[in-house]
Amino acid sequence: MALRNIRTEGDEVLTRKCREVKEMTPRLKELVNDMLETMYDAEGVGLAAPQVGVLRRIVVIDVGEGPIVLVNPVITAQDGEQTGAEGCLSVPGKAGQVTRPNHVVVRAVDADMQPVEVEGEELLARALCHELDHLDGVMYTSKVEGELYDTTEEEAEEEEAAEEGES
Repeated sequence: MALRNIRTEGDEVLTRKCREVKEMTPRLKELVNDMLETMYDAEGVGLAAPQVGVLRRIVVIDVGEGPIVLVNPVITAQDGEQTGAEGCLSVPGKAGQVTRPNHVVVRAVDADMQPVEVEGEELLARALCHELDHLDGVMYTSKVEGELYDTTEEEAEEEEAAEEGES
């Protein structure tokens, strides 16, 4: 396994549609493992193949319940609505308010090309929608309501508040 470079906004690969995976080759299995390692190293909750420069319909997600690998995912149902802060490993240090479905069902195959269905609410639903958007060349920044804001200032304020609480 190896860490891959995460492409950032402005890189043309992030605006392109991904190709369907027809068979899981050893090279694509290595990609999946690398994507998981890269996502965890970057402290993200999801990563799509185009974010590491590969135009294939593969995403990995972990919202704290263990890794989910989805190949050729498709949203088959969605309902409800949630609005909240959203960020992206391809847009470091920034976040914005985005409205997404509160509940989604996704059909896909796993890394062994076996059919899977994932149902998610709240954060998992948000992560599923966000990562699947990447496969169609859509960045969350196109859905932000209002302005993007700097998360590095927010993190510094949280650290300062935590330090004050310790003294």
